[in-house]
Amino acid sequence: MEVIHKIGRRKTAVARVYVAQGKGNITVNKKDMAVYFPTATLQYKVNQPLTMTNNDGNFDITVNVYGGGITGQAEAIRLAISRAMCELDAENRLILKPEGLLTRDPRMVERKKFGQKKARKKFQFSKR
Repeated sequence: MEVIHKIGRRKTAVARVYVAQGKGNITVNKKDMAVYFPTATLQYKVNQPLTMTNNDGNFDITVNVYGGGITGQAEAIRLAISRAMCELDAENRLILKPEGLLTRDPRMVERKKFGQKKARKKFQFSKR
């Protein structure tokens, strides 16, 4: 099996994932996943497509991720791994699609408008 390369995005985070046959090691930005994502919630998000498709210890995954925050990065990695699992076996799509793991979350930060404090918040108005 050759190396599968996929990209996942979430907010401003971009994750490039390389999936190869192996023992189940996940490396994020040249660090172990447990070091890069210290909380169990973020580790669960990254592992979710692998556990759902029963490919937990089958592949070595190398990830380059940049931009955004730690949660956005974890969800970008999840999307990229989900896409790679679908390329490995078309049947995985039937498992991952209903859970929403193949959907690119389009929500982005709304821009700040001029004459306002933030995107929607206005400056305080006083009538004195």
